Amino acid sequence: MGKHLPPEDYSVEPVRTRPAVFKRVAIVAGIVVAGVIALLAGMSVAQHKPVWQIVATALTPSPQQVFHKNNILVLVEGLDYDYTSKDEEYSKQARSDVIWAVNLDFITHHVYQLSIPRDMVATFPGGGQQKINQAQSYGGVTEAQAVISQFLGIPAFDRYIVLRVNTTKDLIAAIGGVDVKVTNSDCLMHPQSCTNGPLDYDDTWGHLHIHLKPGMQHLNGNQAVGYMRFRHDWCGDPCRIMRQQQVLHALLRKLAANKLNTLLHLNDLLGVLNRDVSTNFTTQEEVSIATAFADLPPNGVITKQVPYVADVTLSDGGAAIVPDETKRAQLVRTMLIAPPQPSTPPDPGALAALAPGSLRVDIENGTGVPGLAKRVAALLRSEGFKIAQVGNAPSANVATTEVHEHSLVANAGLKVRNGLGSLASRVPVISEAVSSQTPSPSDVTVIIGGDLVTAMSSPTASQ
Repeated sequence: MGKHLPPEDYSVEPVRTRPAVFKRVAIVAGIVVAGVIALLAGMSVAQHKPVWQIVATALTPSPQQVFHKNNILVLVEGLDYDYTSKDEEYSKQARSDVIWAVNLDFITHHVYQLSIPRDMVATFPGGGQQKINQAQSYGGVTEAQAVISQFLGIPAFDRYIVLRVNTTKDLIAAIGGVDVKVTNSDCLMHPQSCTNGPLDYDDTWGHLHIHLKPGMQHLNGNQAVGYMRFRHDWCGDPCRIMRQQQVLHALLRKLAANKLNTLLHLNDLLGVLNRDVSTNFTTQEEVSIATAFADLPPNGVITKQVPYVADVTLSDGGAAIVPDETKRAQLVRTMLIAPPQPSTPPDPGALAALAPGSLRVDIENGTGVPGLAKRVAALLRSEGFKIAQVGNAPSANVATTEVHEHSLVANAGLKVRNGLGSLASRVPVISEAVSSQTPSPSDVTVIIGGDLVTAMSSPTASQ
């Protein structure tokens, strides 16, 4: 009989195979992880976004999915406040000190912020007329939304944000202050023929002490709020709103340019939001919007204010201001109801065939920087465009450059924007109605904003 091997020689010990299996699994897992990291790194470089933002975007539903619409209207109010006999701040039954109608556009990722002067007259539910900021004190944010939406002629606001006492001061303090060009009202309104001077004002009862030198200054929270609140001169509320918008853009610039600083102060920022802000946004909605607008540049915020034409005395003897109804309707249409939307790209051949010399362009300086309109005019003239008028815009505090197209020639605005080069690649082109019966003397108007000042001051601007 032949010999048989012992049974144990036929067996394969499981213990001896596990390390090999685990090793293969670990290798495969490592390859997968390395691949994911490489993919995220590549996407980060290609999209110019940090990895965390790409991951957050992938895991967070878009605002369109959350709200089931392409934009939402938000009422933002900053509350006024007073002091008790014990010198303590309170804002019970407070009026609105700041009123913004904000359009969050989820398609273009632009934010349109329309300011309403607090002394503007409005019609209330009972039919009487009062200053619009009284709505908050009469019926809280519910009445404020109703009165302000009726004043603007828009549907009801989708959401609201109420900034309690000290919100702005705490927010600016949380990021270490902001850099703002301190400007008196003369230079805000007439930048070409003014002398900028200091702002000095003391209101002991209101705890408002403003002592700021003119020019670029680094402002802490208290100083920034004082600058925003100042209106005790001939210009009053309109210039106060312009200062608010200055500080808003300075805040956005710092958040966008120094993301490390923002990250280091994230706990402080969240503390301000939890402590000082009242809103009916849900947490999911906040996360979705924050993710979608995480890389919003300062020129992605379009700021305007409703102008006024006259003063009026109210039935209670108080004074209010009357809105320019025509301009109000135009601003509501272009900012809140139907702002410029991306259109189908024109045929490259047709755009290339459009001769620059066939277009007449007006240049308006909305920055207060002397000579900037002439520089932009020279740039477009060198590209072959015909320059019609060169001058100043009605406001010297335009934050974002605009290209207004009022021509019977298709793609005239886009052709001019392309002529400005990469400096203006994100500038909105706003198409305005034009009739063949009454054609405009120019085809396009370029209103220069602060974003183009920064761009043209860069080392690559001459290129």
